[in-house]
Amino acid sequence: MLESLANTLSLKGVLDGLKPFGWEHIDHWAQGEFHHDVVLRVKNTPQELPGPVVVVSTNCNGGVKEVLCLGDVPDRFGLWHYRCPENPEFEGPAPDVRGFARTVHWFNPCDLLKPGTRSEYKEEFRKRQRGGGYVCVDASEE
Repeated sequence: MLESLANTLSLKGVLDGLKPFGWEHIDHWAQGEFHHDVVLRVKNTPQELPGPVVVVSTNCNGGVKEVLCLGDVPDRFGLWHYRCPENPEFEGPAPDVRGFARTVHWFNPCDLLKPGTRSEYKEEFRKRQRGGGYVCVDASEE
């Protein structure tokens, strides 16, 4: 089921695929300009899904890169530590990952967070996030 959800290649496709089971939006985290995690809880978890929590990782256009299935809502920075264990700015409890599917849009997300990574923001209008990547200088997020 994770493969078929991921292979819709769009956030809308994943949400439509989960619609028969009911879902609730738990959170949304952006890491840099080009990676978004949408955290969902499936209300009536089907047998084909190995856990009740789904994290849909998208690019800035809503194109699905990865779908993770977990036993519980992950800690944001614990999830990033799972992805990028070499990055000392990411720490937190390890996520209970029970399954995943990656798409043609996937690439190592740690590459987006390295020093000197590209940005759509001019230098004077951006600030670095915890772990890497950039947000608008006025943003309140980490």
